[in-house]
Amino acid sequence: MEEVSQPNSQEQTEIIIGNDPVMLVAVDVVSKLMIQDKVILKARGNSIPKAVAVANIITEKMLVGRTKVEKINLDTLEEAGIGNMISTIQIIIKKN
Repeated sequence: MEEVSQPNSQEQTEIIIGNDPVMLVAVDVVSKLMIQDKVILKARGNSIPKAVAVANIITEKMLVGRTKVEKINLDTLEEAGIGNMISTIQIIIKKN
């Protein structure tokens, strides 16, 4: 899991989902949401289901009624010259 802070008028943090356990990432996201308005989860390839699980755990189990999924962006990237396609997801979780 890698964290990238974005200086902006609205406080938000980008968290890149990697090989960390789902609950560890969910707890980290909850701690970020206690002090910030938005958290952006980013994942690629095989990490996409983990990002979706983290978003569901936060909005439906941990912070029910206090957070919502504001937006989900899906994209596919093509690696240069190889022709392999990699799916990406960006899930924006916002406090109510």
